[in-house]
Amino acid sequence: MERTPIPVLTVQTTPYEDQRPTGGGGLRRPTGLFESQRNYLPNFVQSLLSSVDLRDRQGCTMVVGSDGRYFSKTAIEIVVQMAAANGIGRLVIGQNGILSTPAVSCIIRKIKAAGGIILTASHSPGGPGGEFGVKFEVANGGPAPDIVSEKIYQISKTLEEYTICPDLRVDLSRIGRQEFDLENKFKPFRVEIVDSVDIYLNLLRSIFDFNAIRNLLTGPNQIKIRIDAMNGVMGPYVRRILCDELGAPANSAINCIPLEDFGGQPPDPNLTYATALLEAMRGGEYGFGAAFDADGDRYMILGQNGFFVNASDSLAIIAANLSCIPYFCQMGVRGFGRSMPTSTALDKVAKVMKIPVYETPTGWRYFSNLMDSGRCSLCGEESFGTGSDHLREKDGLWAVLVWLSILAARKQSVEEIVRDHWTKFGRHYYCRFDYEALEPRTAYFIMRDLEALVTDKSFSHQQFAVGNSIYSVERTDSFEYIDPVDGTVTKRQGLRIIFSDASRLIFRMSASSHVRATLRIYAESYEKDPSQHNKEPQAVLSPLIAIALKISQIHERTGRKGPTVIT
Repeated sequence: MERTPIPVLTVQTTPYEDQRPTGGGGLRRPTGLFESQRNYLPNFVQSLLSSVDLRDRQGCTMVVGSDGRYFSKTAIEIVVQMAAANGIGRLVIGQNGILSTPAVSCIIRKIKAAGGIILTASHSPGGPGGEFGVKFEVANGGPAPDIVSEKIYQISKTLEEYTICPDLRVDLSRIGRQEFDLENKFKPFRVEIVDSVDIYLNLLRSIFDFNAIRNLLTGPNQIKIRIDAMNGVMGPYVRRILCDELGAPANSAINCIPLEDFGGQPPDPNLTYATALLEAMRGGEYGFGAAFDADGDRYMILGQNGFFVNASDSLAIIAANLSCIPYFCQMGVRGFGRSMPTSTALDKVAKVMKIPVYETPTGWRYFSNLMDSGRCSLCGEESFGTGSDHLREKDGLWAVLVWLSILAARKQSVEEIVRDHWTKFGRHYYCRFDYEALEPRTAYFIMRDLEALVTDKSFSHQQFAVGNSIYSVERTDSFEYIDPVDGTVTKRQGLRIIFSDASRLIFRMSASSHVRATLRIYAESYEKDPSQHNKEPQAVLSPLIAIALKISQIHERTGRKGPTVIT
């Protein structure tokens, strides 16, 4: 029996002025906005699809996945219907709509797709009262560069119509190919539902020595691990890879069922929100612990007794131990990258290894350019994101497997490895204060006034006395990045104060902020003397924090008594 072609409709709409992607082609807003504002999601999806030139779009393949948060299934249906109507030839979608961000990047690169759409708001809360996001990946498997984000935004401001096949229905649960005949289309539209883990797992097998990790988890000197998927996308990956493939007991993995509201907690892998993992690790039963965010690109590492490894140290320790990973022994190491707010611990390792370091603005898209040009092999950000040139996204599970590989090779505990690293390279005491949900105008004026203050010539060489400590300003700037690949200049990426002892204070507005603003203060102090490595970071950094609070007047100007989150 011949199938009736599915109609393609053109729907009139009104543009929105607030659909500027915040970075990497992503739009993140309160979920209620997507649900209540007429055509809010279709408008953005149409703008995104229209940003791809028509000749590149016709018949191309794209990848679609989500972190499973509330509104994802509705959004996937709309994305599928609009992709079909806009000439996309094939969509590859994870089973039940589930694909981690690293897995999307992996599949795009493996099948040479034109790009991908990820439905995620990263570590932000889910549920009807949470947040929802749409992120665009380009053909290299990385976040959309700024020029693409700007093109999407310009289209969104003048959009008058979108095209959609509202009668098209896909069964996301059934692995395999589904084909649909569309009106006025010569070729059928094809959807392929794939196992969420398979392709990504095969890539990891080619990078790591799985036998060494399996022996660590199951052999005579095995360690017990505790892995918290935080009810995000990583549950199926943790169970399949760490438990089924590498032999960790099933009860090693907790919160592995993806939930629309992530169990009512922000899926944010830090000491504030991953409290269940922290308490379990403090008991001393487990030798290694890790947590992942909603879409699987961020991670946190804990050692026995809850020993915390900050993300900047983790990046530097990974860099110093790349010889434990077969991939790097085969491919070599060409360069390192870190975001400007990330501590300079990586720089110390790079100097010893005689490898260049690229200091970029926050945002993985800047690393993608460096990796595509062969300049960078390993990169990371202080916000718990680390990755390498195996993908063009940060990769939480990859980082965890790196750590397990290091533990297997060195036969030391997490704490011993970190303390040995400090002894060799020095310790970078580091913390970040997040002031979330600020009134945007207030945050803007705080940053404006701070910029005027710290970039004034009179501020250079100023001294601050706090208790017994004296800090002399050596230099200040508003961070500017010139991409060594294409010469693109990115300005005003955070305010830096660098003191004569190499301590740093950084002030930055978060690019992922939306209706409310987030202002971040970073403090870093370097200590070479091993006898001084056992202090609490807050105690060491309190003079720097006092300076930051004094010159920013953030508490006085916001009415806050302290930060929302300290990491």
